[in-house]
Amino acid sequence: MKIREFYLLNEKGQKYSLTNLKKYCFLTEPSGLGYSYSTEYEQLGNMFITNLRKVEQGQIEGIVNFLNYDNYKNFVDFIERAETLKFSYKIPFRDSFKEYFKDINVQNLTKTQKQTNGVISETIIFDCLSLWYEQTTAVYTIESKENEIRWDFSWDSKFTDYNTRSLQYINEGHTEAPVLIEIDGYVTNPKIELYVEGELYQTVTLNIEIQEFEKLLYGTKENNFYINKQMTDGTVKSLFSLDVIDFNNDNVIRIPKNKSCELRITADDAVLNAKVTVLAYYKVV
Repeated sequence: MKIREFYLLNEKGQKYSLTNLKKYCFLTEPSGLGYSYSTEYEQLGNMFITNLRKVEQGQIEGIVNFLNYDNYKNFVDFIERAETLKFSYKIPFRDSFKEYFKDINVQNLTKTQKQTNGVISETIIFDCLSLWYEQTTAVYTIESKENEIRWDFSWDSKFTDYNTRSLQYINEGHTEAPVLIEIDGYVTNPKIELYVEGELYQTVTLNIEIQEFEKLLYGTKENNFYINKQMTDGTVKSLFSLDVIDFNNDNVIRIPKNKSCELRITADDAVLNAKVTVLAYYKVV
C-alpha cells in the first residue's frame, strides 16, 4: 500500500524525514494542508460584490513523535542550522508519486517531556511562506564525445543547434510559474525568450560575457528576482546594470497558466551547459 511521505529540506538539499520514527521522527495528525481565502464584499442592494479576495497565509500543524530525546535534539539542530527550510509532501496518486514543496518557518515546537508508550510526542506549527509548488528541472549537457547530448527532464523538448536550447511546457498550476536558469560559460550575449501559443511574448537580452567556469544565474520567484553572475570562486555578482540589461523591457519571465509555451535560450555562441527549473505553484494539492 502506498503511503504519503513528509520531510524537511534545507538549502543544501539535506533531508530530515518526518515519516521515520526509528531514525528521525514521525508526523501525525497533520492539518492545514489545504487553503483558505480572505474575502471582502460590498453590498449593492440585495447583492454582494467581491472587492478583495486573496489566499491567506497557511499554517501546517501536527504532532512530531520521537523514540528518544537524542532524536528530538537532532530535529531541533537540523532546523536551527538551516538558513531556509522547505516542507515536502510526497503524495501517492493512482499511478505514481508526486512531490510538492512549501517554503516554511518553524513557529512553535513544544517540549513537554510527556511520553506515551515510550514515545515523546510534541506539537509543532509551521508558518507557510509560499503556495505548494512542483519543481521540474531540465538539464542540457554536452558530453566529452563529439555531438553527444545528455538530458534529464520530463517534458518534450527540441534542439535546433547548440546556439539555441528550446523546451515546451504547459503550466497546469494555479498561478504563473517562475523559472530558475543557470547557464555555464563560456557564452556571450545570452538571451532568454518566452513564446506563448507560438508567438514571441517576452525577451530578456543580456549584454555580457560569461567566462569559462563562471555561471549566469537568473530567477523570477516572487520577492526573489535576480540576474547574477557566479564567479569562479563561488561568489555572486549582481548584473543589474544599464550596460547589461535593458530596463525598458519586462525582464521577469513567468510562464502563464494553461497555455502552450516555449522557452528558448540562445547566445552568440554555443550554449553547451544549461539548467532550467520551472516552479508550478498550486493553492492546494
